[in-house]
Amino acid sequence: MKQLLIVFLGGGTGSVARFLLSKWLNSPSTGLPYGTFLANVLGSFLIGIILGYFYKTNTISQNTMLLLATGFCGGFTTFSTFAYESHILLKNNDFLSFGLYATASIIVGFAAVFLGMWLTKTI
Repeated sequence: MKQLLIVFLGGGTGSVARFLLSKWLNSPSTGLPYGTFLANVLGSFLIGIILGYFYKTNTISQNTMLLLATGFCGGFTTFSTFAYESHILLKNNDFLSFGLYATASIIVGFAAVFLGMWLTKTI
């Protein structure tokens, strides 16, 4: 139960940070989601630092890793987890799994968005 609360707090904080960044940087005039893009890039960078430091030094507690990597980065952006998992596949020279995972994630993710949008129009 304690770990769920830790992830919940980190995720909530990350979600609020992403919301504020998007409100600040997303451009209504161009429609380009600069804030979201920056959140994805920063989240990927942060999860790389957090997990890289954890695996290198093993000095971060499991609860701290849950708060920062799973919670905050997960709430800030799920793209960070995707990028980290892709990194692991590449690091393990599993190029086929990387290609399938990355391609499927992008295609299925876009398809799910379009399907959801289509369903909301038809229901």
